[in-house]
Amino acid sequence: MYINLLSCDAQRPDKRAIAKCIAEISVNVSDSLANEFTEILLEGDVVDIELNDKSKGSGLRALRKLDIDYEIVE
Repeated sequence: MYINLLSCDAQRPDKRAIAKCIAEISVNVSDSLANEFTEILLEGDVVDIELNDKSKGSGLRALRKLDIDYEIVE
């Protein structure tokens, strides 16, 4: 399943937690690439990632917990 990460609405976004979350729930995303995606997201640009099928429910929940808005692309 593909999703677009649209924005992060947290007052003080935790860059390390966001990068860790992206690395854990995504397919073929290394820690360094997750850090780059986090910077891109926090600058206000859209990031598209592919979710692991096994962890899509918990992954989406983790994104909501971090106040990250997303849209499902399929």
